[in-house]
Amino acid sequence: MHPRSPHESTEPQQLDVGGLSVLAYFGDEPDHVYQLGQWLPVLELLDDRERVGIVLREPDTAVLVREQTTLPVLVASEFAALRELYAELDAKVALYCNNSLRNFHSLLEPRMLHAHISHGESDKQSMASNNAKSYDRVFVAGEAAVQRVATGLLEFDVSKLVRIGRPQLDLQRERVLAPSTRRTVLYAPTWEGDADYNNYSSVDTIGPEIAARVLAVPDVRLVYKPHPRVLTSEVPAMQSAHRAIVGLVERAAALDPSAGHVALAEADILAVMPDCDAMVTDVSSVGLDWLYLRTECPLLIADRYDDPERLRLAAPVSRAADVIDSHSVAGLTDLLTARLEHDELHLARASMRHFYFDDVKVGDSTARFLDAVTELVAHRDALLRGWADAIAT
Repeated sequence: MHPRSPHESTEPQQLDVGGLSVLAYFGDEPDHVYQLGQWLPVLELLDDRERVGIVLREPDTAVLVREQTTLPVLVASEFAALRELYAELDAKVALYCNNSLRNFHSLLEPRMLHAHISHGESDKQSMASNNAKSYDRVFVAGEAAVQRVATGLLEFDVSKLVRIGRPQLDLQRERVLAPSTRRTVLYAPTWEGDADYNNYSSVDTIGPEIAARVLAVPDVRLVYKPHPRVLTSEVPAMQSAHRAIVGLVERAAALDPSAGHVALAEADILAVMPDCDAMVTDVSSVGLDWLYLRTECPLLIADRYDDPERLRLAAPVSRAADVIDSHSVAGLTDLLTARLEHDELHLARASMRHFYFDDVKVGDSTARFLDAVTELVAHRDALLRGWADAIAT
């Protein structure tokens, strides 16, 4: 792995980082840095093949990212500085883990190929966005994503889609939960999204009741791990519901300290999953991460819209999970108790995992990703040679 450049600076013209061939571009504020953070270990593996640099637009974001990686972290706050940096680096491929508006500043660079790698695989509407048309390649998890994009977008060239699985899920993580003899149920809801169309959160609808019903399951340990942006939500209903859930967990923990009930704010959700026996979540990447990593364990999905047919069509994973909504949440204690004893949906989840992630085993996704980026680097070089030959003739 390459050492961090000693010339990192917020002044791009002073940088001496020759040889970077792949740039991971991230233009957002620190509260979005979790999107990039899950990719950093994978990018460090890629750095063994193609030298990788991180390009940021916010100095405050750089402070956080530099704590998480050995890769060189470059900051170009202004558009003119970004253009100067790209001219100096002459990198070959840029990778994007979200669809920030600032991505378009980077996409103006014509001498790089641009690939969207996302920061998760989910059935949210935002996963089939016309933004995908801006990139030369769009890396997706598997068949479900291909169908989602092909049916959700007009005039999209599906040959741009590259199926890689989910490389972040291949990584070994240090576990964060203490060992327990109790059955551990993880409640991991998503945030409210950037608009109503993309709001799948159960926190402000049935979140407190979900927590209360889970706590009533015999011999249970409840772990509450919300999406990071639940913690910073400015929506009053989200704030009050989140506080109510945390209060339920803390009171239960105080009444029975040996149970191990806990609300986790900062933990890596992927490091929490290995020690859990069932999960309740919303339509989000978390449910599909569970499907990939914990196929053998029960999955329950909350439906904030109380519309099972809509959910079945929009989120195929729900067909292999128990669905709870405002009408059925009262029966969650009995349902969870039964599923922890006899899991009737195991085979359905195994089939659904194949639909979302093809036939990849743990480790295969990383190999696919590394090969795909390496091929894209070589393809960029071939394209530039073609330019040069055309000009020469």
